[in-house]
Amino acid sequence: MLRGSPERELAAWWEAEAVAATKAQAAKEQVRVDPGAAGEPERKAGEEQPKEPAPAPPCAAEEGDARIPPRPPPTLPVSLAKPEPASGLCPHGKSRIKGRSCKRSSGQPDEYCSLRPVTVDSSKARTSLDALKISIRQLKWKEFPFGRRLPCDIYWHGVSFHDNDIFSGQVNKFPGMTEMVRKITLSRAVRIMQNLFPEEYNFYPRSWILPDEFQLFVAQVQMVKDGDPSWKPTFIVKPDSGCQGDGIYLIKDPSDIRLSGTLQSRPAVVQEYICKPLLIDKLKFDIRLYVLLKSLEPLEIYIAKDGLSRFCTEPYQEPNPKNLHHIFMHLTNYSLNVHSGNFVHSDSTSTGSKRTFSSILYRLSSKGVDIKKVWSDIISLVIKTVIALTPQLKVFHQSDIPAGRPGPTCFQVTSASSQPEFLVLTRLSLVSLNANPSMRIEHEQELSPGVFENVPSLVDEEVKVAVIRDTLRLMDPLKKKRESQSQLLGKSLASKENPPHSDLASASQGNANPDAHLPSICLKQVFPKYAKQFNYLRLVDRMANLFIRFLGIKGTMKLGPTGFRTFIRSCKLSSSSLSMAAVDILYIDITRRWNSMTMDQRDSGMCLQAFVEAFFYLAQRKFKMLPLHEQVASLIDLCEYHLSLLDEKRLVCGRSGTSSGSRLQPSGTPQEAAPPAPPAEGRPQPCTDGAHKVSHSRHTLS
Repeated sequence: MLRGSPERELAAWWEAEAVAATKAQAAKEQVRVDPGAAGEPERKAGEEQPKEPAPAPPCAAEEGDARIPPRPPPTLPVSLAKPEPASGLCPHGKSRIKGRSCKRSSGQPDEYCSLRPVTVDSSKARTSLDALKISIRQLKWKEFPFGRRLPCDIYWHGVSFHDNDIFSGQVNKFPGMTEMVRKITLSRAVRIMQNLFPEEYNFYPRSWILPDEFQLFVAQVQMVKDGDPSWKPTFIVKPDSGCQGDGIYLIKDPSDIRLSGTLQSRPAVVQEYICKPLLIDKLKFDIRLYVLLKSLEPLEIYIAKDGLSRFCTEPYQEPNPKNLHHIFMHLTNYSLNVHSGNFVHSDSTSTGSKRTFSSILYRLSSKGVDIKKVWSDIISLVIKTVIALTPQLKVFHQSDIPAGRPGPTCFQVTSASSQPEFLVLTRLSLVSLNANPSMRIEHEQELSPGVFENVPSLVDEEVKVAVIRDTLRLMDPLKKKRESQSQLLGKSLASKENPPHSDLASASQGNANPDAHLPSICLKQVFPKYAKQFNYLRLVDRMANLFIRFLGIKGTMKLGPTGFRTFIRSCKLSSSSLSMAAVDILYIDITRRWNSMTMDQRDSGMCLQAFVEAFFYLAQRKFKMLPLHEQVASLIDLCEYHLSLLDEKRLVCGRSGTSSGSRLQPSGTPQEAAPPAPPAEGRPQPCTDGAHKVSHSRHTLS
């Protein structure tokens, strides 16, 4: 068992969900469950999505939503209608006194009896609008479909963080996420982790970045063929900025890559193609899993317990020169296969060209596949992938939302597409990551040549509405206030000896869980729940914290030469064998090479990936006789140790006021413009510093 690998009990908490889902799937194939059944306590994965509750109250439509005409409130008979309070009276008919709140018979103010609904700005939701509207109605929140002059609690964007300028509230996009999941950026991020932990990151196919690594790709393929003449691989070429299967094609030999003009203007990633995928009904399929990144610092990850499986529409055959161009056989993208004459739109979750993941689990379990092991692999794959992305995401985040400046809180729903292999049924390979997974819950149906209409897709609605609704429930900004309100009501009534029956009824209604009418949350936390098993992988995350500390200017994403020299001095990494002149040369060489490879030329300086490469170089020089990940971990520990001493000295100087030029700075504040002076030679140093140097003396270069 690999160090830190999740044990089989990693997914034990999910076993009840998976078993219940498979049983429900089997039962549903015999008897259709009424989706509108009231009082359903919990909806398991694979069951029917409950029908929508009554439309939103008229106040939501009054904001200008032309698509939802306002309904007049129901009129009551005169004998039952409640008379409006006279002017100067409270809603309960009592005199209103200025400066005092109206109190009910229980003695509680009005603010304890009702709480405003959560407000959601859906003006930029785009294709996810329909699923979002259903979710808001089910939650009984208030939607603003055309925006609002006042701030909303939650902003739902369809594309990126920059869809709108937001300075408060919560937004469903992280800055930089769209850039991070592009093919080349993702490959580079995972490659760094593969260098540190090759065994743990073997789920990502071997990749080459074109055109930069074309010659390396040709040489390595030829070397493997020379060693094994029977090896006849197939490769898949994916454009860096492509989506929905656009521009993807298969090749058998590096010479088949389409180099004529397009590769220079449209870089791509080439990967080894999985020639023996797991098949169902003789068709290739993939698994799309929905992942919620709830928080970046601290890291918090959730996985939906149901997802989608997208099927090809042509029976699979191993790649050969005759079928390489058959996209309906080799590519599972919905946007491609929907144009096939064999595509099947089905209202059943277990048939058709798009099915629920729970129905696939049911098929696999019937073949003897260990579902617990499948979920264990899924959890491991998702957590490791997010850990690979978070360092660069932190750099983007501090650039768009610098510390100390107003800005929204971010969260994001992403999707990971995985390909199960045939030889190892539960082994998954990460195929792609999508920052903006399609949340459409309808499909186009051709009524007559050239005439289409949108038809609801029950499979999409069952999965996607649950993901959006439960994401909103987890991000509910008024949840704590609502809970404290319930506690106050309960304490107030408990203090009374004989509360009236009407008060008890009112209290029970006020303390009722507002989510009681909803199914259980379909998103399950996997991090930090399993942080102990995966925290050792977060070395690059710690390097990113060092990188951000020395950036200097708020909002920048690249480290200047002064910041790099300050980092070397502050962490005491220079020595007789590594002079500051050598440090400058190292900075110039690595920075120049990375700037020539990246498309972003907005800022000059050292990007995070270049800093990581320089850090690897320094770690290998200082700690020679260790594996790379231990070298890097030792150097990070050393840097953090010296920086903690530096922070303590600043804190002491700031409190005592002995140095007029010293200022109290929080740990982690960039200090490029005015770097702290290192301790002068000859002055007494803390004994801990000397002890630490002695402990590392055997690793120091002579």
